[in-house]
Amino acid sequence: MTDLFNEKAKDWDADEMRKMLSSAVGSSILEHVPLHDQMYVMDFGAGTGLISSQVVPFVKRIVAVDISRAMLNELISKPELQGKVEMVCQDITDRPIDGKFDLIMSAMAMHHVKDTSKLIQTFADHLKPGALIALADLDKEDGDFHAKDTEGVFHLGFKRNELQLILEKHGFGKIHFVTTHTINREEKEFPIFLVTATKRTP
Repeated sequence: MTDLFNEKAKDWDADEMRKMLSSAVGSSILEHVPLHDQMYVMDFGAGTGLISSQVVPFVKRIVAVDISRAMLNELISKPELQGKVEMVCQDITDRPIDGKFDLIMSAMAMHHVKDTSKLIQTFADHLKPGALIALADLDKEDGDFHAKDTEGVFHLGFKRNELQLILEKHGFGKIHFVTTHTINREEKEFPIFLVTATKRTP
């Protein structure tokens, strides 16, 4: 599989818009998710670790999952993540990883996954009963957020009510959406939501 982020990884963290977005999402997770020092966390689509860096002081361990080895190499080089973050470079929708998590978090990764329903089911399969998700992504937009012909973009954001139905279908309850950030670009606004939910116990 071609690493679509191979050339972008080195300078990824330098982008001001990306830093502001990641800071907002991280702050929102800290506000809306009851983190604790025994928590075992998956960061899905972890990239260079911009979200993990904010969460790692409050949890026991993070498994950073991404299909871009170049991005994960940037993540693992950060001193603040060494010792508490493990990287896994694979597509977990096809190859699950061992272990059950207390929280799966993700920022701006879901629109890069073609089958949203399968992804949410994969999250459910990797969670303990009563565990949490915290997923940030774009509200439904008209296609102007990404440059034309950007590879690996399968969704132009998500309608919150449609995503809620998918979450409910795969066993999640206590579903709550907040607008965590708005990106302004070329006189257009692109809201970013954070949805939190709990995996129902059998």
